[in-house]
Amino acid sequence: QVQLVESGGGLVQAGGSLRLSCAASGRTFSSYAMGWFRQAPGKEREFVAAINWSGDSTSYADSVKGRFTISRDNAKSTMYLQMNSLEPEDTAVYYCAAVYRRYSGTYSSKFQYGYWGQGTQVTVSS
Repeated sequence: QVQLVESGGGLVQAGGSLRLSCAASGRTFSSYAMGWFRQAPGKEREFVAAINWSGDSTSYADSVKGRFTISRDNAKSTMYLQMNSLEPEDTAVYYCAAVYRRYSGTYSSKFQYGYWGQGTQVTVSS
């Protein structure tokens, strides 16, 4: 099993930046593909970005493409989400998730992930 803890959320003005971190513990971090999801009040949890086990393959939701960057450092067992040009519509609780890798690509469906962090709040003011 793997345990996940997010950090780095907060309040930021529109146009600003934040970097989220997801620290993993337990089994070997490189055994897992990783993803970021978010959930706004009254809405379903939605895909934001994903990265494969080695970090050489990534995917993004259209709404964040060009503004967010996902990365990972397997030596530090940590995944990151750099968020630039933030918009009020990005306000949500952000969750990191892990799935034991069965192939070398990324996973974009929340139903594929078996491990979740507790979430970190991101609030973007207009």
